[in-house]
This record gives sequence, structure tokens and C-alpha cells, in this order.
Amino acid sequence: MGLQFAYWAPNVSGGLVISNLPQKTGWSFEDNKRYAQIAEENGFDYVLLQTRFFASYGAEKQLEAAALASALAASTKKLNIITAVLPGLWHPGVIAKIISTIDHISNGRASINIVSGWFKNEFIGYGEPWLDHDERYRRSEEFIQVLRDLWTKETTTFKGDFYRINEAPLKPKPINIPKIFQGGNSKAAREMAGRVSDVYFMNGNSLENLKKQIDHVKSLAESNGRNIQFGVNGFVIVRDTEEEAKQVLKDIVLHADKEAVEGFESQVKFAGKASPEGEGMWAESTFEDLVQYNDGFKTGLIGTAEQVADRIIELKKIGVDIVLTGFLHYDEDLKAFGEKVIPLVREKEAKLEGILAN
Repeated sequence: MGLQFAYWAPNVSGGLVISNLPQKTGWSFEDNKRYAQIAEENGFDYVLLQTRFFASYGAEKQLEAAALASALAASTKKLNIITAVLPGLWHPGVIAKIISTIDHISNGRASINIVSGWFKNEFIGYGEPWLDHDERYRRSEEFIQVLRDLWTKETTTFKGDFYRINEAPLKPKPINIPKIFQGGNSKAAREMAGRVSDVYFMNGNSLENLKKQIDHVKSLAESNGRNIQFGVNGFVIVRDTEEEAKQVLKDIVLHADKEAVEGFESQVKFAGKASPEGEGMWAESTFEDLVQYNDGFKTGLIGTAEQVADRIIELKKIGVDIVLTGFLHYDEDLKAFGEKVIPLVREKEAKLEGILAN
């Protein structure tokens, strides 16, 4: 199967980097509608809508993911729409109904990304309990089990530690059972992925470290008799020369919002240290890494179109199925990636498959 391409929707202000460098990226509905239509016309398969309720790391304005997903579902024809959701701020029965509705609006193009939560202020601010690290993943696993039951069973009864469902119906069922995505790097996150998720999203990283994650989570899934796909985050800077692309990266970091980056660092590293093994997704992230808040620079999608396409093929070789992209200037870079990089990747995939066939 060919690689698939996703992009982060900029449905919060400030773009995809914590930098004061001017960005040609909007956050409004009209902006996101335009980006979605550009993306599906230029070879993208998925859009991921971020979940954020409180301002953090410069994201002062936020459009709610599920509401925007519904609007994008009616404004697109091919793009699969992934809604990020925070268990603890949503009830799984309510979200199951919302995602099923989006699936009908889109004629079967809805998915969901379960975010177990690292931003304590959102829970405390809304008067909800902030659970210990592994408890958040236990809650997410129950959340996923309830979703699947509601989407597939005539009625659902569920008795867990976090949710009680009593002979609950859900009609209409989704047209297609939505894929369930999740992230997280801790032991609890990986084990949950192996048991219940369809796609495991990874922060940006080196090929070596990504392969270790893929091999580990794949083995956990296989031990549960399951298959799982893998996605990786990568911030893309494609320019005519490698030097130009690297200069853009330098400029992004040079103009980083130091206070916001350090605030983000304290939040995510606090959340990671709360795990039993004492580390999380951002345990080894430097200040520069955190300027792109899912370590997207580490993936190495920075250079000419040819160089970036070659790097994406290397990701495919280690088992990556979906490349999740972010850009500095969505008004220009999203379309350029679809026009210049995706066709090169398709050519290189065809050659790779020909070599393997022989």
C-alpha cells in the first residue's frame, strides 16, 4: 500500500511553530476550508484537527475540532477528517454520536484521534479532575472501547472504572467505522495502542528511534492478534536549495517565542515525568525541537523536494504508513508539497516496489 499523507489543520492561531517569524497561515474557518480543499486536490488523504480549549504556547484563539470537522465534512469530497478529542472533557457516548454524524455528513470520511492529555490547565480550569499519567491512558482505553461498542453493537452496556453505559443505542451507525488514532510515547501509551488503536502517531524523531517505536508497538499489537498502522509527525520546509530550507529553519528558531516555548516545555515535561518510567513524548526534546511542538524538525523533512521525497521513502522503509505534515506558510507550502513532493514520492515508491518485486 502506498504512503498516505496528512496535514495538521491550523485551527488554532499562531501556526504550527512557536515563533514570532511572520507566517502566511490563517486559523479561521474560511482559511481551514480553503486549506482542506487545496489538500484534497493535491494528493493529501487526511486532515487532523487539533483539540485545544485554553490558550497555550501562543495559541490564543482556538476553533473546536469536532464543530470544525463537521463544517469541513460538508465542504470537501475526498479528505478523511480526523477529530482530536480529550477524554475527560467529553463523554464517549456524546462523541460517538458526533463522530457518527460527521461520518454521515462526509459520506464515510470521519476518524478520531484520542488525546489522553498533557495540558493540566484545561482540566483544572473547567473543574475536571486531573488524573495521574497512567490513569489518563486507562480512561482513554475505556473511552475507545465504548466508542467501538456504540458504533458496532445494537445496544451497549459497559461497566468500567470511568464509564457506565446502560443498554444505550446509537443510530444511525457510522457509514464506515471510524479509524481510531492515538499518540504518546510512554509505556502506558504504547500498550494501549497495541490493544485498541488503529493508528499510532509518533512525534518527530530519527529513523533509528522511530523504528524502535514501530517494532515495539507492532509486537504489542501482534501479541493481541491485531494489526496497527504508524504515522509520524514532520514539519516540512521545501525550498529550491537545501541552504534556503535550512535558513528558514534557522530563522524560525531565531525568532522563537522564548517564553511560550519554555512554558510549553514545563507543561509537557511535567506530564511526562508523571509517568511511572519518568519520561514521556518530549523527554529528549531540546529547546529547538520544542519550537515545533511535536518535534517535527527531528524528522528531517527539510531541503529540496527531491531530498524530502527521499527522506519520506526512508520513513516508508522502516514501517511508516502515514506522514503527518505541518508547514510555515500554509497559503503557499501546502499546495507546493502536493505538487512537488507527493508526485516524487509516488515515483520513488513505484521504483522501490519494482526492486522488491525483482
